[in-house]
Amino acid sequence: MADLTIALAGNPNVGKSTLFNALTGRHQHVGNWPGKTVAKQEGKLMIEGKHLTIIDLPGTYSLSAHSPEEEIARNFIVCGRPDAVVNVLDAANLERNLYLSAQILETGVPMILVLNMTDVATARGLQIHPEVLSTRLGIPVITMAASRGQGLGELKRLLATIARTPREAMLGSSVCA
Repeated sequence: MADLTIALAGNPNVGKSTLFNALTGRHQHVGNWPGKTVAKQEGKLMIEGKHLTIIDLPGTYSLSAHSPEEEIARNFIVCGRPDAVVNVLDAANLERNLYLSAQILETGVPMILVLNMTDVATARGLQIHPEVLSTRLGIPVITMAASRGQGLGELKRLLATIARTPREAMLGSSVCA
C-alpha cells in the first residue's frame, strides 16, 4: 500500500511541533514565539505496517494566507491533499482556534481534532467536552497534553484507523489544478 501523508495544522503556539516530535521521534526545536516554524518539517511514523509521513506545518490562523508561513500551510492543506489533517488546538483558547478548524472542515480533507494543553485548560477551571464537539462536527476529537505524552496513544489509534481506510474512500475534491 502507498504511504499516507498526515498534516499537523493549527494556530501558532498550540503544540504542533511538540506533537510532531512525540509522533516521529525527531527533535525539532520547540519554541513559544510567533513564526517559530516557518517551513514545513517532515518525519516518519510506522503504524500497522504503513509508513505515515507526518508534516509539521507552520502555524496559521486561517486558510486565507497573509504571510509566507500561512501560504505554506494553506497550499499544503488545500492543494497538497494530505490523507488527513491533525488539527491541533489550544484547549484553553478554543474560540480563537476553531475558525481554522471550520475552514479545514470545508476542504473535505479527513480531520482529527486534537484539543491540546488540556492540563492548562483544567488548571484555568475550564471544562472540555470532546464528545460534544465530535458529535457536532462529525469528526474524531481527542484531548491531549502533548508535552506530557497524554493522549498520544489515542491519537495513534485514530491514525491506525486512517491507515486502514482505503485511500479512495478518503479522497475529496480539490480546488487546485
